[in-house]
Amino acid sequence: MVKKCIIAFLISMVPLIELRGGLIYALIPAGVIPVPLAYAVCIIGNMLPVPVIFFFARKVLEWGKDKKFIGKFFTFCLEKGHKGGQKLLRGKNGVYIALLLFVGIPLPGTGAWTGTLAASILDLDFKKSSIAVICGVFLAAFIIGVLTLLGINIVGG
Repeated sequence: MVKKCIIAFLISMVPLIELRGGLIYALIPAGVIPVPLAYAVCIIGNMLPVPVIFFFARKVLEWGKDKKFIGKFFTFCLEKGHKGGQKLLRGKNGVYIALLLFVGIPLPGTGAWTGTLAASILDLDFKKSSIAVICGVFLAAFIIGVLTLLGINIVGG
């Protein structure tokens, strides 16, 4: 069980996969990791990179966008963060609620990494952004957990 927790934690830290993949990994097969522990491990793993992303990722990406081997990838990341930021600015109920929903609705390309990068690119307040991101991670964890556990029960796993 400890090995599976460590792997779920590490999966939850990976960009694009994040908590969505970590939680599914942690919950299947059912009963190996208790549900509350699976949630805790994956949420902590997903949130751990947030301060680093907020304070340093934009600077590193802007530095590397002109470099020969990494430039295309870094430019892609900056554009992804910028597009995410534009979506957040369209939010009618405030940028932080939009950030929460952007992170919380489990769709490809959304999540704590992209949401935090977008908040950094938009120069949003770190504390308010972090609260919105953690609430979004909780929302995503709830949605993914329910869908995963329903799937397990339907399939009979």
